[in-house]
Amino acid sequence: MSLEEYNKKRDFKKTNEPRGDIAPQNGELRFVIQRHDASHLHFDLRLEIDGVLKSWAIPKGPSMNPNDKRLAVQTEDHPLKYLDFQGIIPKGNYGAGEMTIWDSGTFTSMSDDMDILKMIEDGDLKITFIGTKLKGDFALVRTNFDGKKPQWLLIKKKDKYATELDYDANLHLSETSIDGSAPPSKSFKLSQQVAPMLATTSKELKFSTSKNWLYEIKWDGYRMICNHSSATTTLYSRNGIDYSNAFPSLVKHLKELSKSAILDGEVVTLDKNGASKFQWLQHYSEEPKGDLIYVVFDLLYLDGHSIAHLKLEDRKELLEALVEDIPQIRYSDHIVGGGKAFFEKVKEQGLEGIIGKKADSFYYPGVRSESWVKFKTQESIETIICGYTKSENRPFGSLILGLYKNNELSYVGNCGTGFSISQQREMKKEFDKITQLKSPFPDKINLAGRQAVWLQPHQVAEVTFAEWTEKGRLRQPVFKGFRSDKIPQKLELESPKLSTHANNTSDNSLEIDGINVPVSNLEKPLWPKDGITKYDLIDYYIAVSEYILPFLKDRPQNLHRHPNGIEKESFYQKDTPEGYPDWIETVKLYSESSDKNIDYMLCQKEATLIYMANLGCIEINPWNSRVGSLEKPDYIVIDLDPSEKNDFQEVVEVAQSFHHLLNELGIEGYCKTSGSSGLHIYIPMGAVYTFEEARNFCKLLCTIIQEQLPKLTTMERPLKARKGRIYLDYLQNRSAQTLASVYCVRPKHGATVSTPLLWKEVNMKLDKGDFTIFTVMERIEKFPDLFKEVLGKGVSIEKTLERLEGG
Repeated sequence: MSLEEYNKKRDFKKTNEPRGDIAPQNGELRFVIQRHDASHLHFDLRLEIDGVLKSWAIPKGPSMNPNDKRLAVQTEDHPLKYLDFQGIIPKGNYGAGEMTIWDSGTFTSMSDDMDILKMIEDGDLKITFIGTKLKGDFALVRTNFDGKKPQWLLIKKKDKYATELDYDANLHLSETSIDGSAPPSKSFKLSQQVAPMLATTSKELKFSTSKNWLYEIKWDGYRMICNHSSATTTLYSRNGIDYSNAFPSLVKHLKELSKSAILDGEVVTLDKNGASKFQWLQHYSEEPKGDLIYVVFDLLYLDGHSIAHLKLEDRKELLEALVEDIPQIRYSDHIVGGGKAFFEKVKEQGLEGIIGKKADSFYYPGVRSESWVKFKTQESIETIICGYTKSENRPFGSLILGLYKNNELSYVGNCGTGFSISQQREMKKEFDKITQLKSPFPDKINLAGRQAVWLQPHQVAEVTFAEWTEKGRLRQPVFKGFRSDKIPQKLELESPKLSTHANNTSDNSLEIDGINVPVSNLEKPLWPKDGITKYDLIDYYIAVSEYILPFLKDRPQNLHRHPNGIEKESFYQKDTPEGYPDWIETVKLYSESSDKNIDYMLCQKEATLIYMANLGCIEINPWNSRVGSLEKPDYIVIDLDPSEKNDFQEVVEVAQSFHHLLNELGIEGYCKTSGSSGLHIYIPMGAVYTFEEARNFCKLLCTIIQEQLPKLTTMERPLKARKGRIYLDYLQNRSAQTLASVYCVRPKHGATVSTPLLWKEVNMKLDKGDFTIFTVMERIEKFPDLFKEVLGKGVSIEKTLERLEGG
């Protein structure tokens, strides 16, 4: 067949289907399955082969049960543009009716030495599907070659994705929305795979005070249905994939159920506080972490009877009794009424949210009902991974995300955080299987000079984010995990809603805590070779503001500006002739070097921090002392400054020697990366000693280490005198001297960040390149209080000197 027959059957002035043109294959072979509600409901399977889509109509739809042999009638070839087609074909046209994408992905031949086109000619096609719902090995076998429409059979092979349950493709749609007022008209069998009932999303936090509403915790895991009988127990996902082998311990305990049943719930891993950790669950098979639990919240079938027509409160009562005292199976309790207070409590505990359900609601498989409403404590969204940006020091820079709008992909931003380097390596292995040369976006997108690698838009990532910008971009997206249970084509771009925290109020300002902070040239590349823009810098400082501000407040700032990026000329600025906005606090200090009074900026709040970032202040350089005690530092800093001949392992060796010395003296010291080539060691002083006293103490400590490591370290300041040794810089400790703050970005390749460390991390495996604006927030989540002690009680110089003299 050819596209001539396809074009002949259609009047393109009357139908919105794409015109039939042969296109070259680009990358891996793709497939789509479309649910076609025409004169007879059926499913259309289309395979990308030889520049067209070979097509079959499957009346009952595909099945994941190897015992099913589904009839597939071959139809005319379709153009490749049909891979993305969904919509209404108007009445009077060929194939009139609604067409929606049921699944899509890629496929490969099961035989390396057989040509797929030849297998089709022979009537025996064996392929592997890599989709969202259709996964694993299948055979497509021709049974009848007579007539215009050859008949084939689509048969699932037995593999880890196969199910023994009855499979109905129509139950895996989750398309309809109902109010749930009438009981379900159709019951189901224990042998049948069931698509879960879904909740609508609350657009506003409106909680009913009615006693007819119950509220449960919204668990953050994999939605799973369990079919249990005396003969078999199966655990499968919302899109029908069998997970019994993935979670054998859960299946083992589910077999202890005393009666046949179909349960609905969520598989989660819980931390010690009982909070579900989605990323732990994603990697549970390779790295078990936390408590693996199947939290069950509904019961659809019990002891030979479908009970979906019973009220929810009655179903839950039966469920609680059924799962009592079974290990790893937990009943999801609820409260009646009081949704608002319950939501606030859940929010305080850092949980994902709650779900409100009508106590008298019925269970509708595969339906999204208004009788169930979810309330999220944090914005999150499923997005389509359309590509990634390249990086010289990481497997990739950031994910390029999109959503569908009017059947076309629309760019919604980049996500560069939420994954470790090891996770990135694993992700890139998967990405390498679906690369393509052409951008999947119809319009060119601005990546600010970053080089993109494009992917077939088949993988779905869930991300948390702060808000939508006015331009329809996600602000501060953080990768949460892959969602294999979501269909990319179903993910559509809704009208973005703006938060009250930091909205773009115009093209050149950002509202932060009621202050309009001027911003400009957000797409300007500050790190041109890395493709990192001013937007990325501002985005980072917004995210890190609450952690960096304690180290900046009340400290005069020396602005180091890079208005045109790190490769162009920079300059230092202590004040500004035109003055600062009136909402920025300053302190007037006399400068001997300038012989005049200078209005130094004080970074007291987030708005000031973002103002500085917009000026091109990549790094933030505060004084070591605060207003009110400017001649008495809060800490001293030992700056380990390597020469070009020193490697970073030698810097680590010197830092370890300092740590050993400080331990012997009973002193707590705190180490951070400089964000450049060295390390900084901070010792709290508590604003008790003068700069001269503190500097002399620091010099003494450096002298001890220099004498221990004469070939590796030096205290000679001139570069020529250092002779390839690490300079122990104690001169940073003087009045008006500034140093890169903890958590500040440095104007170095990769946008590295000066990051606090645990002493156990200061070892030969330490890689200073691991800490960038794209990785630090994930680290802060693990160690939010690291380095706070630097601002606490200081050491006693007198007692330390006594210890030195004593021994």
